[in-house]
Amino acid sequence: MRFQSLLLALSPTFLSYALAETRNFNFNVVNADLAPDGFTRSTVVVNGQFPGPLISVNKGDTVNVVVQNNLTDSTMRRSTSIHWHGLFQARNAYNDGPSFVTQCPISPEHSYTYSLALGNQTGTYWYHSHLASQYLDGLRGPIASIDINPDPEDPNLSLYDVDTDETVITLADWFHRPAPELEAEYKLITNTASAEELPQSGLINGVGRTSTDTQPARPVFTVTPGKRYRYRIINTSAITRFDFQIQGHNMTIIEVDGVNHVPLLTQRLTIHAGQRYSVVVEANQTVDNYWIRAPMTARVVGTAPTNWATDSANVNAVLHYEGAPDAEPTTDIPALTGTNLVESDLVPAENPAAPGLPVAGGVDKVFNLVFTTAENNVTGHGWRINGVQYIPPTTPTLLSILSGARNSSDFGTNENTLIIDKGDTVEINLTGPANHPWHLHGHTFSVVKGVNTVPNYVNPPRRDVAATSGTGLTIRFTADNPGPWILHCHIDMHLEAGLAVVFAEAPSEIASGADSVDPDDEWDGLCPIYNALPADMQ
Repeated sequence: MRFQSLLLALSPTFLSYALAETRNFNFNVVNADLAPDGFTRSTVVVNGQFPGPLISVNKGDTVNVVVQNNLTDSTMRRSTSIHWHGLFQARNAYNDGPSFVTQCPISPEHSYTYSLALGNQTGTYWYHSHLASQYLDGLRGPIASIDINPDPEDPNLSLYDVDTDETVITLADWFHRPAPELEAEYKLITNTASAEELPQSGLINGVGRTSTDTQPARPVFTVTPGKRYRYRIINTSAITRFDFQIQGHNMTIIEVDGVNHVPLLTQRLTIHAGQRYSVVVEANQTVDNYWIRAPMTARVVGTAPTNWATDSANVNAVLHYEGAPDAEPTTDIPALTGTNLVESDLVPAENPAAPGLPVAGGVDKVFNLVFTTAENNVTGHGWRINGVQYIPPTTPTLLSILSGARNSSDFGTNENTLIIDKGDTVEINLTGPANHPWHLHGHTFSVVKGVNTVPNYVNPPRRDVAATSGTGLTIRFTADNPGPWILHCHIDMHLEAGLAVVFAEAPSEIASGADSVDPDDEWDGLCPIYNALPADMQ
């Protein structure tokens, strides 16, 4: 009783950290023959499964993931690295994962331990390979702060009853050819108006269908009448965006990319590559089976090529009420209906104002980034920001900073490295084609202008992936996390074709002082081992 009284007297934050643990995971990265949509192909996956295993965590946890690289298939990349998408990695940039930004890749027959301190972060995240286009081949999976110990500081905790591993929903596009083949083909396209490599199917929790292959059983999500469910929807795709809807049910959005938001009711939502939403769905309809729909769309220039999905609308699952027949809905698969989410209507639940002054340019640093494609250039296909195509260096950006690089001139032109100082308020204006989802590592940002043509400095959405609209995209963040953080398009082929910049945030502080980044001996060994590999093993 005395212990219980003590717990009641403690602050919610103290309680959260008191319950924190060290959680250990073993990731065996292997090639496995899988058929998530009925077509069998060799893949690159964790522990032989797609999607990869869920990492369940709590606020304050430390997560250790031992990644053992056992890749052998020469048709795909045999080295690897893993990015922990959305985690801030304070003083831990060397474990962020993007190859040649924060580390050299993990070589075959070697291992590396990623140690991830979550700090105050809760919400919905994911992991994926960050070496070339490797995650197209399957190395992707979810991370979620589910109800091992519910976060007592969650302002929306009272809105839902169920939040488990069974309410995590991953959306993915799926390809029938290996990523290196697709990447090489994409980069070599010249003088053409149609230049996208497109998937053959869309998957929900690792299951999809094509019109020509075996038809796997659709995923089923079972609900108890009267209960309220928190579904964590993660778009783990490499190219496509999805329109998500549950037939006959409203959704209340409560979390966006790990950030709690004021509850917002919607009937459907568009989710771009890399984005996440937590939605509350109440099982308040007639006991029956209902369609969960997620038709997918990709950016297509000109006429869609022949490798496009055989049925891009056939991305469906079933919401099954207890007591209903164990069968698919008897109704035809419906068209999308109802109100679609307007991103600019989202409001963060805490500290909603954008950094800086509430006027254009009212920040310490402004970066105007114009991105263009060279689709019609005979020199080959590529993307450029302010005329420069990002090409990863052979020496990771972090290692260069730790070795003395401090200014943009200390990096190669094609590293596209921009310097910001600790404490800077930063505004980025991205101008280019619509529907490119931009992800910033190490931070969330305020979406000051996107689909809204009038900037909102008072309470704009806050997230870590936002898509461009026809009028451009303006985001703001505060430089409070020293490290090299890449900003890139999350259409993976576009990243590989050069659509990225790297912010070297507070280089002097990275190298020394209270905010320094101090890699361990295991990290130090990655580059010498990788650089000694023959090219076909890299």
